[in-house]
Amino acid sequence: MKFLQLFKKVRVKRGFPLLLMMVAVGCGSFFKKEEPEYIARVGENYLYKEEVSKLLAQGISKEDSASFVTNYINNWASKQLLLDKAKINLPEDKLSEYDALVANYRTDLYTRAYKEALVRQGSDSIISNSQLEQFYEAEKENFKLKEKVVQLRFVELPKQFLNKDEVIDRLKSFKPEDKVYLDSIGVQFRKLNFNDSLWVSAARVIGEIPPLTFEDADKHLKKSQFFELEDEKGVYLAKIVDVKEVNEIAPLSYIEPQIEQVLLSRRKLDFLRKLETEILDEAIKKNEFEIYTDDE
Repeated sequence: MKFLQLFKKVRVKRGFPLLLMMVAVGCGSFFKKEEPEYIARVGENYLYKEEVSKLLAQGISKEDSASFVTNYINNWASKQLLLDKAKINLPEDKLSEYDALVANYRTDLYTRAYKEALVRQGSDSIISNSQLEQFYEAEKENFKLKEKVVQLRFVELPKQFLNKDEVIDRLKSFKPEDKVYLDSIGVQFRKLNFNDSLWVSAARVIGEIPPLTFEDADKHLKKSQFFELEDEKGVYLAKIVDVKEVNEIAPLSYIEPQIEQVLLSRRKLDFLRKLETEILDEAIKKNEFEIYTDDE
């Protein structure tokens, strides 16, 4: 608007319209819109240089670039030619059917992207501990374990480790001073886990301790059990703190990520339902949406 106002003010000056006309005639190309540069044509369809340039990776060599562009042009041309043939040779009902599918897909793509953007802006993505616990208590019968899980303290020692007995005693006792000691020499261990409040699947434990197998897992993975195993690589020491068997109710901390995803999905669906209702109500109020019924 400011440009138009300025233009109107300047036009009233004496002699300026003629000068403007001379400039326009003498430098016609100055006002000419620059057309995009195309690099291939099939019928009335053009492949523009800008489209292909965006696909070229940074730092690509000239040889690779030329090869990529040639292949891309040939593929594009093949698709265009096949599309033209299809439009000529396919029955009209099939073309109409496919056009409807394309239109539906475009609509779904746009609306889905718009909905996701609205969800990110307007839907709360934080689940509180109380919400997790409330859902867990209400639905815990649906969260039965499909595999054994354990809580444990664990270290893997090099075979030549000298103070194994003291590590065993400290690992079993695990008083605050024991934990401080074990932490202080942790750099000497090949592996360690002192977070004994964490629930871990038995399969994962077996994967971390090669001498432990599924066949003897029930023997070693028992509540309050301590075991020592050894192979050519090292010595494995573990204190089992607690165990949950298959078909027992899963601990909340073990399935917390799953519950969080369920709650977020429900919140998202509720948000979208509310959004769709509000959009329809607003359109009806503005007389932008009407339903015509058959009075017969």
